[in-house]
Amino acid sequence: MNFSLAPVDNDRLARLCGTLDGNLKNLGEALAVKIRRRGECFTVIGEAPAAARAQSALQDSYASAVAADAPAAISKPGEAPPAAAGFVAEQAAGVAALSANQAEFLRSLREAPVVFGEGPAGTGKTFLAVAGAVEALQQMAVERIVLVRPAVEAGENLGFLPGDMSRKVHPYLMPLMDALRDICGAGRATRLVEAGTIELAPLAYMRGRTLKNSFVIFDEAQNATVGQMKMLLTRLGRKSRCAITGDCSQIDLPAGQLSGLTDILGRIERISECKVVRFARQDEIRHPVVTSILAAYEK
Repeated sequence: MNFSLAPVDNDRLARLCGTLDGNLKNLGEALAVKIRRRGECFTVIGEAPAAARAQSALQDSYASAVAADAPAAISKPGEAPPAAAGFVAEQAAGVAALSANQAEFLRSLREAPVVFGEGPAGTGKTFLAVAGAVEALQQMAVERIVLVRPAVEAGENLGFLPGDMSRKVHPYLMPLMDALRDICGAGRATRLVEAGTIELAPLAYMRGRTLKNSFVIFDEAQNATVGQMKMLLTRLGRKSRCAITGDCSQIDLPAGQLSGLTDILGRIERISECKVVRFARQDEIRHPVVTSILAAYEK
C-alpha cells in the first residue's frame, strides 16, 4: 500500500515519524505491519486491514498537525500530548491511541478518579491503563502504582502453588508486567518493583487496606465477585485513582455467580466521578490473524 502526505512539510514529517523513524516503527509493531518512507512517500506492508489502519492513522495525524499548526500526533516518549484534534493525538508515557475509544480511555484516566474499560481482548485496555499509570507517576500525581488481578481465575486459591508470595503471584500478574516492561523498559520496571514504587498484589490480599497516593489498576475484573469488586473500590484513599479493565464476555466465575464488573457497570451511571469506556472489535491492535480467529470462534 503506497500513499503520500500533502502538503509537503519536512518539519512536520520529521516530528510525525520521530527520530530515525522511531514512531513509524512503534506504529508498525503495534499493528503488525512494516512502514517504509522516502520523504513524504510511504509504503505499508502487511495484512490489508492493518495496513489500512496504519495509513489512516498517519494521514489523520498529519492532517491534524497541518490544520492546527501543532506537533504531529504520534509523538515520541517525553513529548507533551499534541493539541491537535484526532484520536491519535492522545498519548500517555509515549503510547499513542490508535482509535477513538482508546483516546477517550486515556483522557478519562487523566480526568476521573475511577475509570472502567470494558471490551474484548486485544483492544489495548490493560496496556493503556499501565501507560496512564506510568504517566501519573512520572508527573508525581501519585507516589506508586498498584497492579491487581484475581490471583486464580474463580476462587483465588493461592495455597497450592509452590514458593513464597512473589512466586505465587507472579504468573497471574505477568500480563501487567509485560505492559510495564514495554513502556518503561525491563530494567527500570524491575527497579521500580524492587523499590516498592510498583506493587504487585493479588485481589485476595487487598482486604483491610487503604491505598493513598496510588494509581490502582485492576485487570481481569470480570472474574471478581460482587463482594470483591466492592472491597477493591472501597480501598481507595486520598489522591488515589483506579483503572478497572475487563471483558464481560469472558467471565470464568462458577455458573450462576454474578460478575462484580457486570454488577458495578449497572450501578455507576448515577456516579458522575466514574467514567466508562466500552471497547469494540474495531479497537483491536493484535495481529490481524487474531481478529480472524476470534471471528471464526464467534460464528
